[in-house]
Amino acid sequence: MTTGQIFTKWNETHSDLWSHQPIRLEHEMHNSPAFSMDAIAKLIESYPREQYSLVKTGAKGSSRVWREGEIGNLSGRQVVEAISRGGLWLNMRNVGAVDSRYRKLVDKMFEEVLDKVPGFEIPKDHQESILVSSPDAQVYYHADLPGQGLIQIAGRKRVYVYPNTAPFITPENLEDIALFNVEVDVPYKEWYDDHAKVLDIGPGQMLNWPMNAPHRVENLDTFSISMTISYTDDQIRRAEILNLANGMLRHRFGYKPKSRSLRGPSFFAKKVMQKLLRDGKWVKRERSARRPIDFRLDATQPGKIVDLAKAA
Repeated sequence: MTTGQIFTKWNETHSDLWSHQPIRLEHEMHNSPAFSMDAIAKLIESYPREQYSLVKTGAKGSSRVWREGEIGNLSGRQVVEAISRGGLWLNMRNVGAVDSRYRKLVDKMFEEVLDKVPGFEIPKDHQESILVSSPDAQVYYHADLPGQGLIQIAGRKRVYVYPNTAPFITPENLEDIALFNVEVDVPYKEWYDDHAKVLDIGPGQMLNWPMNAPHRVENLDTFSISMTISYTDDQIRRAEILNLANGMLRHRFGYKPKSRSLRGPSFFAKKVMQKLLRDGKWVKRERSARRPIDFRLDATQPGKIVDLAKAA
């Protein structure tokens, strides 16, 4: 990094809009040695299998495709080459726990936000993930439960951010995300785009948007490296507990919950219930059924995939 600061430009408007409206900021993280191509390739080679998702999606304008796979025995450079050929993205989740350099960068970022945003509290819990994606890759319409930020390192993206209210996102949608751990099943209609804020970002730029705001992303015909940030505070954590509990009540017990209170006896009962059931067989079965691993990267033809059923 060329300076000791994360943010290179910040004004009072950014302070007022942080977490309330989608905003674009400028940063220096892309200049860190941790994001060199050699560093990314080495990270891919050693990344724990349970901590990454390799996804194949349809190209922009094509019908929806969503398949999850694995990188197999390819080197980090081979994985990067395969992804650069098209139709794939690799999400290395919780990278700060795997390599402390990335967590330190985000810690420094939040320290700067603390100085700039009145009332902001540094999250007690945050996770950063690195997303490596093809020139034609896209991330379908979805929403996240924690607070979110998107930091662009290499390449260019177009991000559509939608209001975090119905019909764009409903309590039932949030409950399903919490229960099934699949964010991209949120219903989407093309006319939603008329109400989206559209932001293009390149290296040295990042986005922040309101909690639970649905969004979708298109790469602008460039190979891309990004870092996403998920963070929670007490209010966000309570909302996640509530959404998981209400999802269990609807899907497991056939009861439509009437309350979304984050305090009081009803919330306490739901907190106890979801804690007892969230690691149970039913939840694990429902989640695994929605994320089957059905392909791996072809070691002989960069950019091609091998169906695991055919390879068996």
